[in-house]
Amino acid sequence: MSRSVKKGPYINDRLLKKVKDLKPGDKTILKTWDRACSITPEMVGFTIGVHNGKAHLPVYIEENMVGHRLGEFSPTRKFIGHGGRMAKEQSKGKGPAPVAPAGQQKSKSAK
Repeated sequence: MSRSVKKGPYINDRLLKKVKDLKPGDKTILKTWDRACSITPEMVGFTIGVHNGKAHLPVYIEENMVGHRLGEFSPTRKFIGHGGRMAKEQSKGKGPAPVAPAGQQKSKSAK
């Protein structure tokens, strides 16, 4: 559910103060656990370490990220893959036989 327009976007004041204290081009990574904080134009060009529940993932803030939340760029789940016989065969390198494109299949001659 989105936040009310009359309330305005949620921005962590302490994080914003730390960003303003940094010099432009500074490579310092600011760590934060505040995934709900909205990205503001003042944050563009800095790297913020956003916590995903296990570690702080560095997120370089670009201009097209303004208005989004920090948590959108730090995934909390790791996709390993779907199971099954076919997935096991492909991981071993056995994979099913490659299919030739249409028109290039070998045709058996009838004798």
